[in-house]
Amino acid sequence: MTMKTINVRRWAWVHKWTSLVCTVFMLLLCITGLPLIYHHEIDHLLGNAIEAPVMPAATPKASLDDVIAAGKALYPHKVMMFMSQEADAREIWYLTMGDTPTAEQFKSIAVDARTAKVLGEPSFEGTFLGVMFHLHVDLYAGLWGKLFLGFMALLLLVAIVSGVVLYAPFMRKLHFGEVRRSRGPRVKWLDLHNMLGIVTLTWLFVVGATGMINTWADLLVKYYQYTEVAAMIAPYQGMPTPSKLGSMEKAMDNAMAAEPAMQVGFVAFPGTSFSSPHHYGIFMHGDQPLTSRLYKPVLVDAQTSEITDRRELPWYLTALLVSQPLHFGDYGGGWLQFLWALLDIATIFVLGSGVYLWLRRGVRTTTPGESP
Repeated sequence: MTMKTINVRRWAWVHKWTSLVCTVFMLLLCITGLPLIYHHEIDHLLGNAIEAPVMPAATPKASLDDVIAAGKALYPHKVMMFMSQEADAREIWYLTMGDTPTAEQFKSIAVDARTAKVLGEPSFEGTFLGVMFHLHVDLYAGLWGKLFLGFMALLLLVAIVSGVVLYAPFMRKLHFGEVRRSRGPRVKWLDLHNMLGIVTLTWLFVVGATGMINTWADLLVKYYQYTEVAAMIAPYQGMPTPSKLGSMEKAMDNAMAAEPAMQVGFVAFPGTSFSSPHHYGIFMHGDQPLTSRLYKPVLVDAQTSEITDRRELPWYLTALLVSQPLHFGDYGGGWLQFLWALLDIATIFVLGSGVYLWLRRGVRTTTPGESP
């Protein structure tokens, strides 16, 4: 047995088992990821989207303190956790409130940014998109579910690399897109599997790699808290937790004055994962397709509403944020979403045909000169 034959068998073993182990989960992720590409459109179609009433563009914005008061009037015994705005819907503030700043169960409230009136309570848990999201992100298993899916993504990357090494020499013998229909169903499916595999190769590698990075999000945020945030709030160590919070409107004005070229993405209230017991964490971003994904935290004293620190995010969180639009294809408009959806469907076929080829291995008929 030659060294070349041994290497081919090794690569074949790696490709077979990494593919078999991850295929079912990758099929699940492709199927659940497809509706998530169009989550905004599906929300509107199902009537779950909350829309603000049409008003003149020059309508002044309400005080953020009044916006928060509207949420507290609805749930007086809950505390503020986060408030955020979508880049294309600045007329709505989304409030997140819970029993404690770190509560896992919370209420979401949409408040008109101009009138400070409650528009509704967005529903997510238990909805179609909510189920798709949890199956896609953590299998309803929290951090361990995310890490498990991250490992499956790693196996996918290994399967892709081993597949390229294994089948590239063979595919050179065929014209691109050639399907040998006269050689039996298994060979036909093999050619379709390899052809679509080539078409989706780069996309699947990018989506798999960015998906794997996203499964580390919780761990990266924890590391950020223990390093960067800890350094930013060091002067407050040992100080008592403030009993009364200062004006959010003033805090926001100060943050906007410090970063006039940026917009507000979200605000983390004291005690949450993106702030400290003594600070508002105001996260700013740019207004371009890429910079709108890159946040810059501004820490504001929760009592005085004065800025205490602001700095760029570390490289690992920047990599995480950049990976997210690459994963869902939601940074380039409708055409990119459509391309992502087509490639997702093609990948479902590649994975499904891989399962078919594995199941048909026992009934394979070999013709002289037939390639694998």
